[in-house]
Amino acid sequence: MKLPVNRTWPLAAVALLTACGGSASVKDVPAPAANGPAADYPMVLGAPFTVDGTTYTPVDTMNFDTVGFASSGSDGGSSVSAAHRTLPLPSYVEVTSLSTGKTILVRVERRGPMFGSSIIELSPGAIAQIGFAGASNMPVRVRRVNPPEIERALLRTGQIAPPRMDTPKSLLAVLQRKLDLQMGIPAKPVLADTVPDGAASPAPVNNSQVQTQPVSQPVAMKPVSKPAGIKAEPPTKPPVSSPVKPATSRLVTGSWFVQIGTFASKANADAAAKKAGALVSASGKLWRVRMGPFGDADKARPALAKAKSAGYSDARIQRAD
Repeated sequence: MKLPVNRTWPLAAVALLTACGGSASVKDVPAPAANGPAADYPMVLGAPFTVDGTTYTPVDTMNFDTVGFASSGSDGGSSVSAAHRTLPLPSYVEVTSLSTGKTILVRVERRGPMFGSSIIELSPGAIAQIGFAGASNMPVRVRRVNPPEIERALLRTGQIAPPRMDTPKSLLAVLQRKLDLQMGIPAKPVLADTVPDGAASPAPVNNSQVQTQPVSQPVAMKPVSKPAGIKAEPPTKPPVSSPVKPATSRLVTGSWFVQIGTFASKANADAAAKKAGALVSASGKLWRVRMGPFGDADKARPALAKAKSAGYSDARIQRAD
């Protein structure tokens, strides 16, 4: 006959050994491995801080989605991580290159960037995965996401999460336009004879098929009798009109500048120009600091990014006066 087993005896024995000065203790029991969502808690926000005169207040924003520029940092090593100024630590974001559409998952672990106008600072590992090696001021979209635990665990242990599907070109164009508006870049100039949206485009003109109006033939008239000894002059032919060439579209262009700022002191203007690699020009009693000229707004974009990275967040692209 089997006797019933009392499963509480082992626990009682452990308690008895502990009470008697035995070697068993609570500290000898290994702690459970950190896994699951609890491994990302507690999240840290921290106190407000100031960068280049702007105060940033960390906040737990769930639907964070913005565009801007990414800078490369040295922290984080080969891990796919990032520094952000306001998102919780840690949190997870998808970073999309507006140049290629490539999107990767990144773990936000640090505060920053601590200088410049970039919205996020990527670790060397993140830079390598998204393909920004050797670049600076990369245009990106940063969107906060809630990835599955298996991907969180990969990033926590310094590994790489699978890349996301590339962003389509149509959405990249919308995001790039949003970034342009944030930076004060005007819309691209259009052709003077651009057809409105929804209207049918005119068929292309084949110059070889352009016909001119037929030239009216002179009416035959009887020769007028002349006095003897004077020759009659031949009738004068009417002038023939030249074929009319079809009008062609002309793109209106001009000179474009990156406006750094306007200063009352020439010394301050010279200092700003030296820092940004710009030129100083007089504007009444003020001194204007500008970069350029450029053939169009697109060619001025790199200079605008350079000015903003130098700390001139109010820099704008303007057309020449």
